Amino acid sequence: MSADKMTVDKSSDRVRSMFAEIAGRYDFLNHLLSMNTDRYWRFRTVRRVRPTDGGGPILDVCTGTGDLAVAYRRAAGQLVPVVGTDFCRPMLRGARDKAAPTAAGGSLSLVEADTLRLPFADDVFQIVSVAFGLRNVENTLAGLGEMTRVCRPGGRVAVLEFSLPTWQPLRGLYGWYFRHVLPRIGQALARNSHAAYNYLPSSVGEFPQGRQLTALMERAGLVETQYHPYTFGVATLYVGTKPDVRDTGDPSETAAAATA
Repeated sequence: MSADKMTVDKSSDRVRSMFAEIAGRYDFLNHLLSMNTDRYWRFRTVRRVRPTDGGGPILDVCTGTGDLAVAYRRAAGQLVPVVGTDFCRPMLRGARDKAAPTAAGGSLSLVEADTLRLPFADDVFQIVSVAFGLRNVENTLAGLGEMTRVCRPGGRVAVLEFSLPTWQPLRGLYGWYFRHVLPRIGQALARNSHAAYNYLPSSVGEFPQGRQLTALMERAGLVETQYHPYTFGVATLYVGTKPDVRDTGDPSETAAAATA
């Protein structure tokens, strides 16, 4: 479905309130409902989109409780600062303990910020990532445009997101679990007034997948886009590169046009 025709309510106030209600159980349910496969997906993301020394800082938007930001801090080491942003303060509280310095070093800063209005200058970050958060942004193309804007020329944008398997009968079995079993477990273990775990399959079902999402990434100003399904397509990693101004002109103008 087109990103311009979403029917799930993804208004900022609704999404912020929903995640605030489930923040305390968010990590536990993520790991339980994915049978810890979410850890593997983040590991694969960091392995495929590797940070480089001297390449600039890393930004993880919609960071939630900070799992992907922490994974990037571990991979980047002491020389590359990592920043995590989220507009839901209770989720950022969950990330605070993970942001504490470790023996391995590395800097992780947390900033309360909306992905549609990132408080950073153009062309700053070597990697701009998001894990299971872009489908919650009210305007997918505008979110990608902001991520592209703050990415350095030659840097990469990485989107890890839930998707639906294409192979039958797995698609049918997974769809049944996703629509009927997962919401009941989630609602029972993290009671909330926003039906957050009914929202999950609905938002995944409407979110652009495969070539649809890479086409949006290209509209946002990225090139060399590609996608990599994980675990039979239950999750997918999308990667794009911000063009170098020496080759294609000013990429910030392209990204700005995409968000207009």
